[in-house]
Amino acid sequence: MNDRPSTAFRVIVVGGGVAGLTAAHALHKAGIDYVVLERNIEAAPATGASIAIHPHGARILQQIGCLQAAKDACSPMRGFVNRMPDGRAIVDSKFFSYLTENHGQNMLLLERRIFLKILYEALPDRSRVRLGTKVTDIYDNDHDVEARLADGTSEKGDMIVGCDGVHSLIRETMWNQANSSVPGLINVQEKQSMRTGWKCLIGMGPPVPGMGDRTMTCVHNQGYSFLILTQPDKVFYFVFIRLKELFTWPKRQRFTVEDAEAAAAEIADHPISDTMVFGELWKKRTRGSIISLEEGILKHWHSGRIVLAGDSAHKVSNRILAISRMKVITPNIALGGNSSMESVIVLCNHLHRTIAMHEGARPSRAALNSMFAAYQKEREPRMNEVMQFSSMLTKLQAWDNVFLRFLATWVIPYQPDRRIADQMGELIRKAPKLDFVDVGPEFAKGKMAWADEERDLDRQRLKEGPGTKGVEEKAINLRSKVLPFVGAMAGLLSFLWLMAIRWDS
Repeated sequence: MNDRPSTAFRVIVVGGGVAGLTAAHALHKAGIDYVVLERNIEAAPATGASIAIHPHGARILQQIGCLQAAKDACSPMRGFVNRMPDGRAIVDSKFFSYLTENHGQNMLLLERRIFLKILYEALPDRSRVRLGTKVTDIYDNDHDVEARLADGTSEKGDMIVGCDGVHSLIRETMWNQANSSVPGLINVQEKQSMRTGWKCLIGMGPPVPGMGDRTMTCVHNQGYSFLILTQPDKVFYFVFIRLKELFTWPKRQRFTVEDAEAAAAEIADHPISDTMVFGELWKKRTRGSIISLEEGILKHWHSGRIVLAGDSAHKVSNRILAISRMKVITPNIALGGNSSMESVIVLCNHLHRTIAMHEGARPSRAALNSMFAAYQKEREPRMNEVMQFSSMLTKLQAWDNVFLRFLATWVIPYQPDRRIADQMGELIRKAPKLDFVDVGPEFAKGKMAWADEERDLDRQRLKEGPGTKGVEEKAINLRSKVLPFVGAMAGLLSFLWLMAIRWDS
């Protein structure tokens, strides 16, 4: 059991994945005491395949001192190819070029294990991460919160952050606590808001000829699709397979090595390029498995001294989709990891401000609940926007109804090639960063300004003096009226999508 001064605010982070390690860096930057409890005995286990870091994720990495190491561990992506079921290429998009032009940063594609290693090894004090530590119970009271561990020890703190993933133990503990305080607050409908409609065969191996260098390839078919991403020294691949029946919590599918082999065998003869079938790629794998893909956003993210962040509160499917027979790629590119990083950053911003307002005193349970509510209020609209963007692209790709098929074949193909990169750019530019850490002038920027930097500039101009205040206020008001027209096409497509859903129902 840890001993701590009564005046020192302490955060217990449960889960040492992407969200948990990002939280550790942010808390260190904020000067807040913390401990990370990770049940795995390794900080960077050899599981999963790749992780994609977009420009908004790169900005966070820059702030916590990990960006250069991440860049050194991979090569910039170049091509995005869309292929028909017979392997024939129909689109070669410049998506990554537009991404870099818009934001000054390309997408970083790393092995997930390497990315976790970078985050872990960059921590100033790795002793604060307790590996091989399983939380068994939480005891929450008016004065502090205690995480009881499987080895008989415990950790005490002022709050617990549940970064323990989509099958979160901390979330279930929070549900029980919330329903004890307010019976019926967490109902069955909310518990089943995380839904699973897809499974994914994932793998990685050495580079193979015919799949391109630093290239992302989408190959589509009815009911399943392939995603292959290449780096000079390895290839990552994902096969997204629609389940026959959607299921929700508490059901959880667990797959074996034999399940992965059987799934791969069923699609082994499917072309993934002009010269290769999937079976050739799978045969050379160094790692392969099959997992479920959950997706959803919870209604309640906190109770008492417990708050959720990352996949435990919101799960964005990492499907990467493209619409066939089109001149434009519509990617839903791995926003899950980036979204988890965003959430812990926003939570740490609110916590940093709350502690500063208390001038050395520990915030009360009531003050923490107000802070947690403000954190969720800020994050929820953002996550809904990400989910809606992803959902619209998914339905377009699947041609869920006649109207969407019309959009996919007669409307979207005639949009400029960079349309999706610009639409996604609006999501990227509105992403948060740490409020209390400078990004630094060495972080390259693109043609699309970061929304928070625009707001800061507007506020600074308003402070310059009474002579310019009226002019600047008019400029801000004008911007608020003009900007919606910039996204008019995106709004029109969203409206048509909603109409299509009504048509289908």
